[in-house]
Amino acid sequence: MTESSGESALARSFKALSDPTRLRLLSLVAAHEGGEATVVDLTEPLDLTQPTVSHHLKILVEAGLLTREKRSVWSYYALVPGALGTLGRYLQDADAAWSPSKTRTRRR
Repeated sequence: MTESSGESALARSFKALSDPTRLRLLSLVAAHEGGEATVVDLTEPLDLTQPTVSHHLKILVEAGLLTREKRSVWSYYALVPGALGTLGRYLQDADAAWSPSKTRTRRR
């Protein structure tokens, strides 16, 4: 069976979220004033260097979880509207599909 582009995107998103630093970055961006932040805004709270933060942000953008908007010399990062909700719905659907009552029914 081949993997669909939707499955690839979903796997990329979950893989990006498997790193604690990237989870923290999402939280910091979402909580930042206006719901957007620059690398400079994020280095101190994470106690990481600018190149390290930039690397993690790039992965989150490529995974479709953050947007990047260049304004003058700064890049601003923000959550992609609905991206986390989509992941949450997928997990709920998977949980419902594999609930104990369904598993018992399948074994009969």
